[in-house]
Amino acid sequence: MRTLTSFVAGPRGIRWTQQRADAALGLVAMAWGSSYLLMKMGLEGIPPLSMIALRFGIAFLTVALIFARQLRRTTSRTLRHGAILGLFLFGLFAFLMYGLRTTSASAAGFLTSATVVFVPLLQAIFRRKAPDAATVVGTAAVMSGIGLLTLRDAMTLQWGELLCLGGALLYACQILLTDIFTHQEDGLLLGVWQLAFAALLGFVASLLLEVPAWPANAAQWAAVLGLALLCSAFGFVLQPVAQRYTTPEHAGLLFAMEPVFSALLAFLFLRETLDARGYAGAALILLSVLFVARGKPAPKGAAAGQGEDVRYA
Repeated sequence: MRTLTSFVAGPRGIRWTQQRADAALGLVAMAWGSSYLLMKMGLEGIPPLSMIALRFGIAFLTVALIFARQLRRTTSRTLRHGAILGLFLFGLFAFLMYGLRTTSASAAGFLTSATVVFVPLLQAIFRRKAPDAATVVGTAAVMSGIGLLTLRDAMTLQWGELLCLGGALLYACQILLTDIFTHQEDGLLLGVWQLAFAALLGFVASLLLEVPAWPANAAQWAAVLGLALLCSAFGFVLQPVAQRYTTPEHAGLLFAMEPVFSALLAFLFLRETLDARGYAGAALILLSVLFVARGKPAPKGAAAGQGEDVRYA
């Protein structure tokens, strides 16, 4: 427990650079790549909103115990920002959960990667901050890779696929809001409280809109615990801490690696394979992400963050 606290919170001081932040977000993308498989497994017996409540509820209780000391510094503004992030977190996973009912896990992962287009687009619209040339080239290359992975001769967008694209739009909003809020206060606290509010919204929605249910067997419990501990407790706490030291465009592109990891897990556990065009698309996504994330200077807004010691008392 102390090791995890040290890694994320840095009690002795962690020197966050943009390269380290990008590497951390890459690990988060790997964890999240497993979520589509786990969500598909869990949905075999658990309603979507109950799954959200269980996933984020267990995740919040876990990180609240680990970071109980840091949570004492929570302010009303932290709770307000955590509630906003939690709302978008709940929304994007509600879209994904219902989308997964009629869409394959791999297709959901690929469609959610449309986030890499929505992030710079929303950035340009709402903040009047045009993306740099490397980000534009990288985004175009990533979307080309996603096209190679997903588009087939008879492909049409069904309702579930549209829901997944809606989730990608909310995902992009969550990335941009995280970028704004983490420059104002403690990213660790934001990461913890967004889990709490997402769980609360999932619990209330499950009571109002469906018949709540618990996991019925070991496989469903494994799916819920994997989502809670690996994808949520680890991923959604590390994300706001690391994202403070990189750009939202970088974050969106790094998270585009999710479908690659999702496809790899589908091969390992479900024996799904890609054709030559699919493998070319996966390779193009990875190369594009590495190109964009390989060494751009840290943003000025990173709290003087290039190499800054970050301490959580």
